[in-house]
Amino acid sequence: MPNVGQELLNVPMGDMIREMATAIAEAQLELDKSGMLVAEMMSGEALLRDAEGNLQLDGSGKPIRVDTKVSFAGTPASMMELGFAPNFYQFVDTIIEVKIAIKMTESTESKVATQSTTKTAGGLRLFKRSGTAQAVVTTVDASYTRKYDYSVEGASLLRTKLVPVPPPALFEERVRALIAAKSGTPSTTK
Repeated sequence: MPNVGQELLNVPMGDMIREMATAIAEAQLELDKSGMLVAEMMSGEALLRDAEGNLQLDGSGKPIRVDTKVSFAGTPASMMELGFAPNFYQFVDTIIEVKIAIKMTESTESKVATQSTTKTAGGLRLFKRSGTAQAVVTTVDASYTRKYDYSVEGASLLRTKLVPVPPPALFEERVRALIAAKSGTPSTTK
């Protein structure tokens, strides 16, 4: 009979944790890149990129710049000048949950003797028990599953929480300074 403890030990927890951590780090990098691109667009000028994110160059090999200002009361202004800030996100509370169900059954086969009966000292013996032990290897298919009520189940849940975080204070301070320099008014810092 299979050892349930060994089956539980065979679950590759280290690999699952490593893969989850790597996936979160890669996803966080993509989130940070996205936040930077949005910040660039909100600044009023952005570098032109193709669908894969590669910079588009002009004939002289310089990046092509695109004006991303919006018209507010007839005056062009960046979204940051209007008080908008890009959203940044961070992964928190990552959970790895593994559920497995192992069902093991043991059966003993008994046959009814139809040709003859065997008399024993205590009475009539109608059943013949097979007393030899043997190992049988078979593939698990639909027929085997139905016949022997075989069941092994597994499930895993990888869950992480994504929350918005405020833009870095240094970023906000630099945006205020740039806006103040552009408008000719002194910047105020916190």
